[in-house]
Amino acid sequence: MNDEKPAREPIGEDARIDALEERLSAAREREEERNRPVVQGASESEKLGNRVLSYLLGGILGGALVGWVIDLFAGTSPWGLLVMLFLGIVVGFRNIIGISNRRP
Repeated sequence: MNDEKPAREPIGEDARIDALEERLSAAREREEERNRPVVQGASESEKLGNRVLSYLLGGILGGALVGWVIDLFAGTSPWGLLVMLFLGIVVGFRNIIGISNRRP
């Protein structure tokens, strides 16, 4: 083919381009780190909601269970169940009111 050299030599790597590529890759890494989703536990409001639910269900189910056992052994069906269920509901709501009155 042609043994002549081209009139212009190819341009070599420029130090400014290398520095720019390094800064871009560092910026991309920082951006990926910043946008990475952070896995956390439940928020405070979720914890408080679960606590309220557990107090309410615990009071109702605990009162019903104790009342049923009282009725089973004392033979006072259904009065022991009804009284203890009512007391369980009262205790559950008292606990809920107690945690709602606390300052955050």
